[in-house]
Amino acid sequence: MMSEKKLNLAFVFPGQGSQKVGMGMDLYENHQKAREVFQEVDDTLNYNLSKIIFHGPEKLLTQTRNAQPALMTLSIALVKVLEFELKQNFSSIASVVCGHSLGEYSALCSIDSLKLADTAKLLKIRGESMQNAVDSIETKMIAVIGMKLGVLEDLLVSEESNEVCEIANDNCPGQIVLSGHKDKVDEIAKLCKVNGAKLIVDLNVSAPFHCSLMNPAMMVMKETLGNIKIQSPKTKFINNFNASLESEPKNIKNLLIKQIINRVRWRESIGLIFKSGIANIVEIGSGNVLTGLNKRMGLKIEPEKINSLEDINVFLNKYF
Repeated sequence: MMSEKKLNLAFVFPGQGSQKVGMGMDLYENHQKAREVFQEVDDTLNYNLSKIIFHGPEKLLTQTRNAQPALMTLSIALVKVLEFELKQNFSSIASVVCGHSLGEYSALCSIDSLKLADTAKLLKIRGESMQNAVDSIETKMIAVIGMKLGVLEDLLVSEESNEVCEIANDNCPGQIVLSGHKDKVDEIAKLCKVNGAKLIVDLNVSAPFHCSLMNPAMMVMKETLGNIKIQSPKTKFINNFNASLESEPKNIKNLLIKQIINRVRWRESIGLIFKSGIANIVEIGSGNVLTGLNKRMGLKIEPEKINSLEDINVFLNKYF
């Protein structure tokens, strides 16, 4: 048995877009604790999400109602394997946790602030309500590369209209995501190019996340979260809405509700992590999107990732 050890590390949990058919299969096939997580989620949702995760089709996995609980399931499976191997709770290992968008739910589940079954239900409802909010509207999200946040904010204020185009993610210096009505987003995209943006990237998403068009989804989640119990975090938790530490369950619930129609302040969240003296950041879940963003923060670190059994073994050998 390894001795209990608190690491001077922040663990971060990915959001939608990191899903991939086949993710987590090695974990499922080789570790009982991982299988238990996938099975509990399947049982909770009353359908075989695991089959969709492992075998697709990709179109089905990418659907918001599936992608959100799927990404959480893999992250928590990795957490449970780590806990088993170390014989200690994840909250006693991690100094800080935070997540990008739906990753906030994974982060809270990892430290037992949310039960796994509740998290799966919440994310399925969150995904469905976000999709349903804009079923009859033509919408779009784009990534604006190489433009300063202040310049973009001023541009959006000067071009305000009845149609929506808002900042959805402040991801890192030089990468900002916009969300809203398709025509308005296209109009702003052209102006961004004129005002210094190096590149505009259309995002392949099914809904305009983190903007005011998600207001119907916010109301659904307000009601749904009202019936869920959130426990006080057992380690530091940074929220998306205002990129600050929060430990009061009632406040966390309100922040999860607000998060749906407001920007993800990822750049500020990572900045806060390093102001607190954390040695490194570990992304835990599918892909390496957050690791890529974190590398662009100009910080003198080499962010790490855990998304497979092999990664877990590398991590254990390094830190324990």
